Amino acid sequence: MIKHAADLKTEVSTNRFGGTGEIHSTSLLAKEQFLGKGRLFAHNKVKPGSSLGRHQHNGDFEVFYILRGEGIVDDNGSKSPIKAGDVIVTSNGESHGIENTGRVDLEYIALILFV
Repeated sequence: MIKHAADLKTEVSTNRFGGTGEIHSTSLLAKEQFLGKGRLFAHNKVKPGSSLGRHQHNGDFEVFYILRGEGIVDDNGSKSPIKAGDVIVTSNGESHGIENTGRVDLEYIALILFV
């Protein structure tokens, strides 16, 4: 199966999980394609000055792979700078958030799998 870029759908959310500004999320897999093993595989773009609010994962874990830009990740209340090439793992029961502190979109791949 091939999914062409023109066929992928992008959703724009604002103030996600209590964050600020806009996040553009392009789903790379539909939920039924996970075969019950997960719920998200997406390319996300956090606009400059925007953020994804801190939230907790229960029954799943999430991995971010940073593609472009820079920002701050809130990893269970501990804040650290991030940039392209970094990987953030949020395990079951843990919480995270992300903020774009740069001048270009902060882009990352997000994957959520069930535990």
